[in-house]
Amino acid sequence: MKTSTLLQQAETQCLTRGVRFTPIRKRVLEMIADNGGGLKAYDLLDQLSSEHAAARPPTVYRALEFLITEGFVHRIESQNAYIACACPEHSHGFQLLICRNCGHVEELHLDAVSNELADLAQQKGFRVERQTIELLGTCASCRPSADQESAQTAHH
Repeated sequence: MKTSTLLQQAETQCLTRGVRFTPIRKRVLEMIADNGGGLKAYDLLDQLSSEHAAARPPTVYRALEFLITEGFVHRIESQNAYIACACPEHSHGFQLLICRNCGHVEELHLDAVSNELADLAQQKGFRVERQTIELLGTCASCRPSADQESAQTAHH
């Protein structure tokens, strides 16, 4: 999804929900969306402080917390990084495919998987607060070179 479309959608949803989409929150979402892969909080802070001298870690973390709560951003737990949600208009469970070579992250929406895990947890008396499913591997673009490297290593 284009960054401008994502920002417009987020702005509309914030108006509908009656929450404030401040310039800082908007800029943090824009930086994450423009990045494509996962972006760490301190990378965000570096970029933001070059634009806003008053930007401090709490500023970034509060913006990230808001964006996650509103469903505009997901946290990549294994990398301690953040990625823009591919479809923030719908609340859902999600899964992430993370390429270990190029860092590309793709979001999946297998609601059945999320629902089944939540149901199993509930049957065990466990209350799920957050569900994170991350699959680490090699994307289609990187796989031919990764397969070639594996073949060369096997021959030596």
